[in-house]
Amino acid sequence: MSDRYDGKPFLILIDAWVLDAIGHLDADWQATVEAMEPQLRQTFGGEGAWQDIVAEQMKFPDGLGAQVERIWLDGKARFEEARGEAPNPVAFAQMFVDRNFQRAE
Repeated sequence: MSDRYDGKPFLILIDAWVLDAIGHLDADWQATVEAMEPQLRQTFGGEGAWQDIVAEQMKFPDGLGAQVERIWLDGKARFEEARGEAPNPVAFAQMFVDRNFQRAE
């Protein structure tokens, strides 16, 4: 992982949540966050998957994942049309988190 997450352990989960919402959570990230589930359940309580714990802790409204996916798909199409290449989903997730959750520190 990167310096982005130094001292901000929950930030990786928020970035992963956005990547999962847009269908671009890679296998390494998936394994990392799934391995954290028992610790997350112990720390925050609850029985859900890591996505549920993140959503609850961040107080995400129902349907936010679908909204994020729509933003991604709309922006992706415009990006590809303008630049002739696909956007980077990790860069999108980090930018989305930074803009909407103020670096979630």
